[in-house]
Amino acid sequence: MEIKFVQKQKLDPKPTGALGFGKYYTDYMLTADWSTEKGWHDAQIVPYGPIEFDPATIVLHYGQETFEGMKAYKSKAGEVLLFRPEMNAKRFANSNRRLQMPALEVDDYIKAVVELVKVEQDWIATGEGESLYIRPFMYASEAAIGVRPASNYKFIIILSPVGAYYPEGVNPVRIYVEEEFSRTAPGGTGIAKCGGNYAGSLPAQVRAAELGFTQVLWLDAKTKKNVEEVGAMNVMFLIGDTVVTPQLGDTILPGITRDSIIHLLKHKGVKVE
Repeated sequence: MEIKFVQKQKLDPKPTGALGFGKYYTDYMLTADWSTEKGWHDAQIVPYGPIEFDPATIVLHYGQETFEGMKAYKSKAGEVLLFRPEMNAKRFANSNRRLQMPALEVDDYIKAVVELVKVEQDWIATGEGESLYIRPFMYASEAAIGVRPASNYKFIIILSPVGAYYPEGVNPVRIYVEEEFSRTAPGGTGIAKCGGNYAGSLPAQVRAAELGFTQVLWLDAKTKKNVEEVGAMNVMFLIGDTVVTPQLGDTILPGITRDSIIHLLKHKGVKVE
């Protein structure tokens, strides 16, 4: 993937003070287009700004959209670090296949992330618990009314300097067990990271917040007896000397952190089920 760079005339000032999460955005974003005729083309790093939509754009009507979430850090020596970006690339491709969208090659995904982060590395926050959040996403950009896979898609990456996701920071968060609503069901899109999954979870999330909880623990859709995942993360339990975590299937989003923890635990000789 060849990436063109479009220079911005005046750079924005960096934020000072508490960053929060998703409040500030860097000077540039990466965009690329896909069509049935050309495949991937016109990849470029351009000034961050609004996106124009035709009122009939397919994503607005049928929700054909996927996204990823990852972070860039700086070491004490100033080296820019990414954590297992190939895993995010593979999950992004799997999400796209589930929604009948074009899959970006792993190498192209990583190159796009790396090139944009290189340009914006001065935005990487280095305070305690801070980083540069990376949000790649893709949506159906064709203007048409009718339920079918689109013939045009747009891939975009935006960056945001962030602090902790939860107001509690790295401290424990209160979890609400949801027994009415379901995040997904067998055969659904639970294995994909797509916006519709999160929109459907909002009633439970709002109710949990009203009751003083930070996140929702989802149970299986059929019996409401089996633990699946917690809102923005996978879940693990320490029972005796064994770490127990729900087995992956088409109702659970496979987390990169989950996979990494399991590898580390097994390397240390801890039993994982």
